[in-house]
Amino acid sequence: MFQPSTYSSRRACLKKQLDSGVLIFLGNTESPMNYPDNTYRFRQDSSFLYYYGLDSPDLIGIIDLDEEKEIIFGDELTIDHIVWMGDLPTIQERAQKVGVSETQPSGNLKKYIEIAVKKNRKLHFLPPYRGENKLILAQLLGTDPLTVTASASEEFTKAVVEMRAVKTEEEIVQIEEAVDISVDMHLAAMKMAKPGMTEGDIAAEMHRIALAAGGNLSFPVIATIHGETLHNHYYGNVLKEGDLFLLDAGAENAMHYAGDLSSTFPVSKKFTDTQKLIYNITLQAHNAAVDTLAPGTKNLEVHLNACKTIAEGMKDLGLMKGNVNDAVQAGAHALFFPCGTGHMMGLDVHDMEDLGEVYVGYEGKPKFTQFGLKSLRLARPLKPGFVLTIEPGIYFIPQLIDLWQKQGKFKEFLNYDKINEYRDFGGIRNEEDYLITDDGKRLLGKKKPKTIEEVESIRG
Repeated sequence: MFQPSTYSSRRACLKKQLDSGVLIFLGNTESPMNYPDNTYRFRQDSSFLYYYGLDSPDLIGIIDLDEEKEIIFGDELTIDHIVWMGDLPTIQERAQKVGVSETQPSGNLKKYIEIAVKKNRKLHFLPPYRGENKLILAQLLGTDPLTVTASASEEFTKAVVEMRAVKTEEEIVQIEEAVDISVDMHLAAMKMAKPGMTEGDIAAEMHRIALAAGGNLSFPVIATIHGETLHNHYYGNVLKEGDLFLLDAGAENAMHYAGDLSSTFPVSKKFTDTQKLIYNITLQAHNAAVDTLAPGTKNLEVHLNACKTIAEGMKDLGLMKGNVNDAVQAGAHALFFPCGTGHMMGLDVHDMEDLGEVYVGYEGKPKFTQFGLKSLRLARPLKPGFVLTIEPGIYFIPQLIDLWQKQGKFKEFLNYDKINEYRDFGGIRNEEDYLITDDGKRLLGKKKPKTIEEVESIRG
């Protein structure tokens, strides 16, 4: 937890962004897996953490702009809670640690909201992403749970996005800690992987390292010999000589800040010649994206530079043809790169995705609809303090190849005969995390092996 002044300052800054009304911050509750006492790992809502810092369930924060009040609503533990879960400071003691002086029992919240409504004061809340929070809001507001999300406050959402998007120095320290742990995870995987292991053996070690460092995973591990499936969470395949192994894994540190890295390495000691060809194209695209990072530059440009580099490399191999710029503009390169080059990162691995990509990544403007480009999460101009991932990749997805070939799609840019020679190749992705600075960018965390020579030196 940061100092109380950090949270007080954040709330004070937020209050300047809105004129009137009541701001409602829903903390998360415990969520059962299969019966009430067997819950998923508790994870506090990130915006609640940002403004209140309290990492325990069943708390709700209120900022009353009109009456100049800040209140945390919550209930004290009973002896039954303490017997099973251990003791915690009182609600008042916890509130004081984040600069809030007033607390009330959770049962008082509905009455407080009813009074505000009678006074025709606006209620501001962020888009709820959990079913239980939709129910809580519906009960407080006297509305239908199915429609409560549509009533979320756009001005509140925008204000939170713009604040959380720019990371402070104390946040960067936390993010770098998470990235360093994530690098340790990737180094361990590169050293331990060998034929005969399962993907699950490596995924389990990634989780162990994150837990041992005092945190947890920032997202479910992707550890697979089928890297062509972008979010592959199956761990049952056995590694064998000649396979490429794609690892996308990150740690969340004790303060819940995220790291997010990807590596691709051979199960054998060395890459094959064909693997080296494709790997180097992804590395060139990665470097092209990094070279483009700068304050004021649109991340769309960063993405398109990576796309053009991939298209040029595929053209050199004979898999693409024609004018590269025209091919990228048409979206032909998306056969190999059907996703975005990166996303913001902070308290969430896809930072603030619950608040809406149209605000986080597009400043309220409509997202793209073209295949591939529509998956770009961040297109807006970059600002100092932004933290984002760089992760272009190349993927040979047999089903997508077959579909586009059957449709005769982009025949002027794609050489399907040559492409089908690679249909069982798999996928490659490397990923790093960058901070946008006043005069450029900075790699976050310690260096992860990335070049063929660096990776093979670890594998040897």
